[in-house]
Amino acid sequence: MYFIKAEASFDAAHFLHDYEGKCSNIHGHRWRIVATVQNAFLQRNGQQKGMIMDFSELKKALKIIAEHYDHSLIYEKNTFKSDTLECLKRDGFRMVELPFRPTAENFARHFYMVLKEKGYRVSNMTVYETPENCAMYEEN
Repeated sequence: MYFIKAEASFDAAHFLHDYEGKCSNIHGHRWRIVATVQNAFLQRNGQQKGMIMDFSELKKALKIIAEHYDHSLIYEKNTFKSDTLECLKRDGFRMVELPFRPTAENFARHFYMVLKEKGYRVSNMTVYETPENCAMYEEN
């Protein structure tokens, strides 16, 4: 089996609703997303001969994901009081609402599925919340 990896990063804030500890407060991270793509065979012809795929194609897909979240406040649906949410939006804050709690683990699965739905043969997805802490998702 052959594997390639590419990565992208974005800066965004989040908080963990109903969490007891510092992460219950809005705080930011430099999120780093690393995708590993696999294939049993390499391209046999053309410009991509000897490759799974061109790294630039995978990097472009990750950049699109990263740009969606970059410099935003990421939050789980129904975790802000409606008037708080309205004020943040009215004041021009860029908000990204998710149907799940914005943890590194949930992001790893979410980004994995986004790439899989686009036709990539994803082996695993790793999401770094800090340089030392990450979560990984892969299907069995």
